Amino acid sequence: MRAAQRLLANKIGMAEAALALSRESGLSLRQAYRYLEEARKKEPLLPAPQPSVTISLKMPANLARKLRAHAAASNLTASEVMRQAVTAFLASVDENG
Repeated sequence: MRAAQRLLANKIGMAEAALALSRESGLSLRQAYRYLEEARKKEPLLPAPQPSVTISLKMPANLARKLRAHAAASNLTASEVMRQAVTAFLASVDENG
């Protein structure tokens, strides 16, 4: 099913997608069309998340306490708060040159 959704996401025609799915998965063309029709009815695939890497950084203890408190109050991890903050910062830097 994921292969069918991936092919449909590539915006190729049904005939081409059915042929590709048939070849990739060893299905008959008829079965490939069935999978594609079913995949068309489902929600589109979300992009695959990028792998995470661990980085270390130093910050003042009071800032770390505020970060942890904000994360807890927001029901997020400190890592997620940092990802959001860095993403927003980099977006603003890109916009402003």
